[in-house]
Amino acid sequence: MGLFAFMKSRPIFWLSVTGTAVGIACVVKDLMQGGKFDKPNRADGKVIIVTGSNTGIGKETVRELAKRGAKVYMACRDMKKCEEARQEIVLETRNKNVYCRKCDLASMDSIHKFVDEFKKEQSHLDILINNAGVMRCPRSITTDGFEMQLGVNHLGHFLLTNLLLDSLKKSAPSRIVVVSSLAHTRGEINVADLNSEKSYDEGKAYNQSKLANVLFTRELAKRLQGTGVTVNALHPGVVDTELFRHMSFFNSFFASLIFRPLVWPFLKTPKFGAQTTLYAALDEDLHNVSGQYFSDCSLKDVAPAAKDDALAKWLWAVSEKWTKLK
Repeated sequence: MGLFAFMKSRPIFWLSVTGTAVGIACVVKDLMQGGKFDKPNRADGKVIIVTGSNTGIGKETVRELAKRGAKVYMACRDMKKCEEARQEIVLETRNKNVYCRKCDLASMDSIHKFVDEFKKEQSHLDILINNAGVMRCPRSITTDGFEMQLGVNHLGHFLLTNLLLDSLKKSAPSRIVVVSSLAHTRGEINVADLNSEKSYDEGKAYNQSKLANVLFTRELAKRLQGTGVTVNALHPGVVDTELFRHMSFFNSFFASLIFRPLVWPFLKTPKFGAQTTLYAALDEDLHNVSGQYFSDCSLKDVAPAAKDDALAKWLWAVSEKWTKLK
């Protein structure tokens, strides 16, 4: 009779169903967080730059590096948000060696100024983490006239990295970490319209920029052979961050009410999204590993297009010309 009474009580029944559903969702969420970098490697005394680090994956990367004793430079566009994040991290980690510095990857002038100021403050650089990015934004251009996703995700980091290579070489063994995406597997470098001037598709432009990240990583690795500087790319996973802010569907009433609760169990938290970055930056087993691609703290293969060496050289030449590196 107790069982039947329970079944007849609709409020209790639905509370039970809801509780079970939430419990299952939490279990799925835990399983979907992926690999974790749980080695105790310290980073005491290491000087590290993390771009786009006032929120999301970048912020969690800085938090963990600060816990491990690193001297971290947060290279960000928004100084107010950067300072708020810095204060939070310093209070939590008790590491005062966390600094905010202006670096707008959509401006070549800003990148040059950041590098000049950094070199006045630091004589070496142990790790550069190219984390910042924009995704599927409406078509807009950078200060220098480049399509925003290509300009920030690829060209900005291309210039920043090359301007810091002398510091990285002086500090060898040192590392460069490039946060790319699984989206690179859907990417295509539009040789005829790289800057999306003839036509623009926000998804294709994003995929192209992420493929450019991997091509850049592989080409740079070849150029750095014998220098003691390594460079590797990675996919952080599908992470619940502000990167989705330009996708109107994710910000709609329908999405917040129905869709987001459904996909929530399958999204990584920013803390877990940062794990492969930390792995690529700190794991001792990767001391001599370069030109590779990782996901969930494991080596993964890249898309066939990312293995096109001729295309990588072409992209490098165009990037050099557009950023006026030479």
